[in-house]
Formats: sequence, C-alpha cells, structure tokens
Amino acid sequence: MTKKKLVIAIDGYSSCGKSTVAKALAHKLNFVYVDSGAMYRAVTYYFLENNVDLQNDKEIDKALKNIHIDLQNGGTSSIVLLNDIDISKEIREMRISERVSDFSSIKAIRSALVKQQQAMALRRSIVMDGRDIGTVVFPNAQVKIFMTADSKVRADRRYKELKAAGQKVSLEEVFENIAHRDFQDTTRKESPLKRAKDAIVLDNTNLNQREQLDFVINEVAKHCPECVEHIQ
Repeated sequence: MTKKKLVIAIDGYSSCGKSTVAKALAHKLNFVYVDSGAMYRAVTYYFLENNVDLQNDKEIDKALKNIHIDLQNGGTSSIVLLNDIDISKEIREMRISERVSDFSSIKAIRSALVKQQQAMALRRSIVMDGRDIGTVVFPNAQVKIFMTADSKVRADRRYKELKAAGQKVSLEEVFENIAHRDFQDTTRKESPLKRAKDAIVLDNTNLNQREQLDFVINEVAKHCPECVEHIQ
C-alpha cells in the first residue's frame, strides 16, 4: 500500500457505472472500496422490513441505533452485511431502488451514515462512490470524479443488469425509475446530487469500462504518481 493516504470520491447519477469503476479502481490501486449507495440501500431494506415510520423521529433514531452495516470484498462485487446477515442480493431489488432516494433524503439517516463513512477513511486510502462524497462526506478528497451518461443509456444498462439477475421488469419501468431518482437526488434538501467545483467530469455514454477506468487512473496519477506505479 502506498505511503500517501488518498481519498478518491466518485459521484454521479444513478446507473451510470460509479460502483463498477470504483470497485475496479480500488482493486487496481489496492485501496479499500466503500459502496455508500449499498449502505443507503441497506438502511432502506431495514426500514421497509421493520415498517419504520418515516414521520416518527423517535422510531427513526431507534432503528438507526439497531443498524450495523459492514462491507466486505466479494471478488467481483461487494458483500453487504446488515447486522451480520448477507443482504447483497436483496438490496438490488426494484422495490429498494424505488424507495432508496426517499430514505437517503432524511437528515438523520444521512448524518448517521456519513459518520460511518468518514470513519472508514481514518486509517486507509479509500475509493468511495455515491451522490455527495466529494461535496459533503469528503469535501477535501484529493481526487474527485463526477460521472454522468445519457439517461436512455443508463436505463438500458440497468435493465440488462436486472434481467441478468432474474428480475422481471420492463425497460420502461427502469427508465421511469431512473428519471424519478435523478429528480429526487438533484432536488432534495439534504445533500443534493451536484458536481463539486473541483470534480472532473466523466461522461461515459460512449465509453466502455476499460476506457472509464483508464480515465480515472490518469486523474489519480496527477495527484499521486506513486499510487499507480505498479499498474501494468
């Protein structure tokens, strides 16, 4: 691991490949990958399973105290443990996708998870992706990337992922879900999705995964040449 501790923040719209790039980058650099979106999905899953009333602050606070999220490396994907139970598959269901923006807009939930996320960077270099990593969670991150892509392209990519996972959804449903999440993410009161002033834009509408990874590695090299010396 490099002597220089680095925080790489990757923000952007839903289904634009943030997690794919972030995981590949963390693997190349031997950094810790933190999937903030999975953390919000885990909270959403817990709240829905336990019928937590979003209008009741005491219920929300009580629920948050009972939630422990752990992220582990699962090779090609992250393993998400909620109170020691693997819910990696469940949090990717459409019912979670349809509600996660609602839950992530709640101040108490965001505050609780931001504290957990910031604690993860105290000891190691990390790559974290989400909606507000470069603006709120790590405003002083050395490397900031803001990812975007055409909404139709994002919907098509997400549709293929869901179909491959065996979920019965239509392309129209996925497109509407993405449009709804874009609106919620960019207009919510708490930590809305927006590009940090010092973030580099990566529009991957017409880029494959290798090209996206090379783009980000080149940005990392500008800030930490020694971080990428071992990469072939």
